[in-house]
Amino acid sequence: MKKVTLIIRQSLFLVLAVCSACAVNPVTGKKQLVFMSEAQEIAMGKEADPDIVAFFGLYDDPDLQQFITEKGLEMAAISHRPKLAYEFKIVDSPVINAFAVPGGYVYFTRGIMAHFNNEAEFAGVLGHELGHITARHSVIQQRNQMLGQIGIIAGVILVPEIGQFIEPLSQGVQLALLGFGRDAERQSDKLGVEYSSKVGYDASEMAGFFETLERQQEASGGQEIPDFLSTHPSPEERNQNVLELAAKWKEKLKLTNPKINREAYLKRIDGLILGEDPKQGFVENSIFYHPVLKFQFPIPNEWGFQNTPQQVQMAPKSGDAIMMLSLAPGSSLKEAGNSILEQYNLELVESNEESINGLSSLIFIADQKQEQGTIRVLATLIQFENNIYSLMGVAEISKFSGFQNIFLNSMRSFKELKDQEKLNRKADVVRIKTVPQQMTLQSAFEYFKMPKERFDELSILNGLHLNDNLKKGELIKVIGK
Repeated sequence: MKKVTLIIRQSLFLVLAVCSACAVNPVTGKKQLVFMSEAQEIAMGKEADPDIVAFFGLYDDPDLQQFITEKGLEMAAISHRPKLAYEFKIVDSPVINAFAVPGGYVYFTRGIMAHFNNEAEFAGVLGHELGHITARHSVIQQRNQMLGQIGIIAGVILVPEIGQFIEPLSQGVQLALLGFGRDAERQSDKLGVEYSSKVGYDASEMAGFFETLERQQEASGGQEIPDFLSTHPSPEERNQNVLELAAKWKEKLKLTNPKINREAYLKRIDGLILGEDPKQGFVENSIFYHPVLKFQFPIPNEWGFQNTPQQVQMAPKSGDAIMMLSLAPGSSLKEAGNSILEQYNLELVESNEESINGLSSLIFIADQKQEQGTIRVLATLIQFENNIYSLMGVAEISKFSGFQNIFLNSMRSFKELKDQEKLNRKADVVRIKTVPQQMTLQSAFEYFKMPKERFDELSILNGLHLNDNLKKGELIKVIGK
């Protein structure tokens, strides 16, 4: 009997604990289980924002920034959570994406800003991201992960024992890149239509932008999929739902002439950087160039490559090794070497000072002994101007000899960048041109002397097809410097 009473009490305690974690969802009005108060949610966003800004960098365009802030605050005011202190930012990334974190922080990449073709498309995605915040999707997703004991795994996944050497993403950036399920995305689509319609835009344009994303996904082989597209295997069904919802809101709000504002938007993005910005480093013919820091080094043939703000990461397809370049701590080569040995708990095997292309350097081999085996590290520290660069090659000791010469070839080829063409490389930018007469999109590209190999890319950028007819005086995007 005592045992039964104890079980009842335990069950009652669990029920009370669960109920205490319930909150009313601002969008649905229904109670839901969450483990975070609104104050905690806001604090989470405030803590994540500096990490996100540091990782991506802010894009410097005051006029465009003012535009998204004004539109964002206007839409936030009619949302289900108008009292949050919203912030809207453009981050310096070529990837086509937008994302939000709890507490009212919304981010657009310059890549997605370049691919919008009118204000209504932007407004639809803005409403979609606000929907994630107002419906508390990040909080719910975090709850699901807590209940399922699922961790966020970020970065390149290789042999687990050598994955530790990859610079981890901060918690704030992990939060920004948190994916949502289909139901959450559908709800955000619905809210995107509602919010953009309520501020007077034609929400059906949102469906047109999803078509642009689908075409971009196909063109990139599925490598560039925004979070709000990746969870939807049936874009056709989704677009149809958006069109139906948009029609209902037009009727409900009596929107006889909803805003699209194509020309106004296109003029705003004239000069926007498109694609990779060479100033952040770029790869050409398997050589990495950094015009600002003025160095170069080769990347091993057929190795994958990723350039992040913290590290340049390279790895073979097998994942048996990894090589990274980053800035090393310390004011001398010896101090930097000791710092790396301590950071990764390495035992020094051998060390040697030498000159690499006229630059002072320290090369050492060290081991990290683990229960699963030994990891061997080849590190080269190079003093160049006011920085110390660390090039580290990592592999299991049994496979290290197969990679040692590959590591050394890249490390000993590090040198000062003197090629003026590389030093002065300019980014591609969006240029807005006026079509001189009625013609097809392809004819317009030919008229403005665009490279033929970029016609398909440009057609996606314009949200049009090459055989689409243009009117005289219509504005289109081309690529300039």
